[in-house]
Amino acid sequence: MIAQFTVSVNYNMVDYLPEDAQSTKALEIMEQEFDGAIPNAKVMIEDVSIQEALVFKEKLASIDGVSNVTWLDDVVDLKVPIEVAEQETVESYYKDNHALFSFSIHSGDEVEITDAIYELIGEENAMAGEALNTATQQKMALTETMYAAALLIPIIILILVLSTNSWIEPVFFLTAIGVSVLINLGTNIFIGEVSFVTQSVAPILQLAVSLDYAIFLLHSFSDYRQKVSDPKEAMRLAMKRSFPAIIASASTTFFGFIALSFMEFGIGADLGVNLVKGIALSFISVMVFLPALTIMFYKWIDKTKHKQFIPTFRNIGSKVVKIRIPIILIVFILIVPAFLAQSETNFIYGIGEQPENTRAGSDIAKIEEKFGKSTSIVLLVPRGEIAKEEELVRELEEMKEVTSVISYANMVGAGIPSEYLDESITEQFLSENHSRIILQTSTDTEGDEAFGFIEDVEQLVEGYYGDNFYALGESVTLYDIKNVVLKDNALVNMLTVITIAIVLLVTFKSITYPVILLLTIQSAVWINLSVPYFTDSSLVFVGYLIVSTVQLAATVDYGILFTEEFKENRKEMPALQAIKKTLDEKTFSIAISASILSSVGFILWITSSNPIVSSIGLLLGRGALLAFIMVLLFLPAILLVFDKLIEKTTWKANYYKEK
Repeated sequence: MIAQFTVSVNYNMVDYLPEDAQSTKALEIMEQEFDGAIPNAKVMIEDVSIQEALVFKEKLASIDGVSNVTWLDDVVDLKVPIEVAEQETVESYYKDNHALFSFSIHSGDEVEITDAIYELIGEENAMAGEALNTATQQKMALTETMYAAALLIPIIILILVLSTNSWIEPVFFLTAIGVSVLINLGTNIFIGEVSFVTQSVAPILQLAVSLDYAIFLLHSFSDYRQKVSDPKEAMRLAMKRSFPAIIASASTTFFGFIALSFMEFGIGADLGVNLVKGIALSFISVMVFLPALTIMFYKWIDKTKHKQFIPTFRNIGSKVVKIRIPIILIVFILIVPAFLAQSETNFIYGIGEQPENTRAGSDIAKIEEKFGKSTSIVLLVPRGEIAKEEELVRELEEMKEVTSVISYANMVGAGIPSEYLDESITEQFLSENHSRIILQTSTDTEGDEAFGFIEDVEQLVEGYYGDNFYALGESVTLYDIKNVVLKDNALVNMLTVITIAIVLLVTFKSITYPVILLLTIQSAVWINLSVPYFTDSSLVFVGYLIVSTVQLAATVDYGILFTEEFKENRKEMPALQAIKKTLDEKTFSIAISASILSSVGFILWITSSNPIVSSIGLLLGRGALLAFIMVLLFLPAILLVFDKLIEKTTWKANYYKEK
């Protein structure tokens, strides 16, 4: 528990790109060869003259951790009246007595530095940028996690109290899983650092997904207590009876999360490793610690008995089987458009927009209203070919998306050899091997226009230098993330489906059962992920990628629990009767599991200001509900329709035969 507080949290998405990604290489070279970093923040000061703006620039540059403050005086000669300068360039820095400064904030100290800048600029002026987003997330992460836990734990306790016959049983559930969650957080000390997504999502997700194991075991123990007088023997029988369901449930989730670990984009791998550890620890805790805890304090369970608060779902089976054909038709009609729609969703590859009801969100709106969109891109080209660089800069300046270009070629000039100039003038443009060109553009940080512009710039520079150049900046990083995660998506989904299919094949010793279960849950995943397309809303891609794996891995448990029970019932009675009996007996258990996972998702969505975490929460909450509906309505219908085929394709099915 103490060890978890020594684990640092990384909020920088660039660090999770593969080492061979263009952005990663470019950043390493720039950090080695240049003192100044890429501009990652901007400040707008209202109602200032040019002289006042220059004074403010000095104050901003004097803040410890702020470097490379760029303004109008860096791109035009202020000794000449600004009316004769290129107006588009002037207005990207100074417009209607509003000055816009771009600068760099030292990585790792974003909170302290942005606080100092806010103190300098006051309430009436505005700040925005990648560094501010990072600072905002750092401030909110701990309080939001605590807030989510404060909301979630009472809800889970309420759900568990309603679903059990003892006041103390929910405490046993939460203790067993809570211990494994704390141990998992502590083991991160061996990793040293986790991503902000893992920090926000992993503990709550581990709790929600693995509570099922404890519920399976204690429900089985409760059943055997009524048949066996010795509590130890009842627990032994309960462990034997519930072990297949728990190991199957844990295995599908375990291997589903292992698939995340194969992502090239490190946030997925970081979350995957944490959840794999968490599932393994939860399984051990439920099979070792929970039985010992229960045997030691089983008398407390007896003393705190209460009546069943929620009536059992009797006769639900006969109602569901009556609508089986319409349900199958509806699902098959929905599957194709849902599958096509989820692949056509408009994706966000960064952290998304800040809500407008926050200071950061309202500041962005203020700056964009006055100056429009603005993004910095840095190009590193080979040093020493000044004529070629001059020609490239001229072509860059002619691009409609470029508002200004700062380089040696146009700021100093090709006619002055660099060795005759003071180092303070040349160091911002030239290193031993490279010449640095800084572009200010009018594009957003991401989207079709921004990514298309990056491709155009790279194509243009390639015409001059071949592959011997580098580009970096927030929009370039997001472009690289897009290219990496699109490849990850196909790989992760394929691995998830294959590994879960193998677990189901081994569990049910059948070819048909795995296909039916995967079709049921995968249909719920497709319908869930198609909603943003039909509602014309953007979806954070990292959230999409994680949930497409997590929903399948976590909610297939509902199908396993239902199918395992149906398979046993089918050995003793005809298919229709077996389905009715299974629905009557298992709907309640599945509803409890789904309500817990759904609550976790919706609470993450409500409490988190981080768009990635919020997006994961919404998708997870909605996905758990959809999976529950599919298992309750579609799975029984399919099992009935394909009953004969299932029997023929299942090893030693031993189905009931009517005499």
